[in-house]
Amino acid sequence: MKTAFTASDARSDAGWATDPDPLWVTAAFDGGTCRIGEARRQATRFLAHARAEHGLPVSARASDLTQLVVSELVTNALKYAPGPILMDLRITGDLVEVTVWDSDPVLPMARAAEPGRVGQHGLEIVMAVVESFEARREPVGKRITARIALTGDEPDGRPGHRSG
Repeated sequence: MKTAFTASDARSDAGWATDPDPLWVTAAFDGGTCRIGEARRQATRFLAHARAEHGLPVSARASDLTQLVVSELVTNALKYAPGPILMDLRITGDLVEVTVWDSDPVLPMARAAEPGRVGQHGLEIVMAVVESFEARREPVGKRITARIALTGDEPDGRPGHRSG
């Protein structure tokens, strides 16, 4: 995996964007199933950094959902597209954007519910947990973007926020 921290000219030593620029990170994966775990760990580190270094309220639920979405989108890209995969994680307002680019131009489509179907529920899962979802063709391949709220209620109803 190659990781590049991207921002405008105003960057901290760690490579994370500093205010007023949005926080974001880009990771490139060359394929292989072990990359899914690396992508999840990148998402965890990114959100932990946003919380600890920038004081952003990131709930445990947001962290868990981001890992789930990253896992599903990277898995699909590895499974269906030849070549490299790019993943961008970006904080915009009160959302974390997860964007995955791959070289396959075929846009994903959620399938109709089939009680007996085993597997192939990833897109349905993603669409159920995100604030918004976008899939668009690019000059080469496609770009999938999912947005997840940084804060919100935990499953037990308590406001979500992990302290740094």
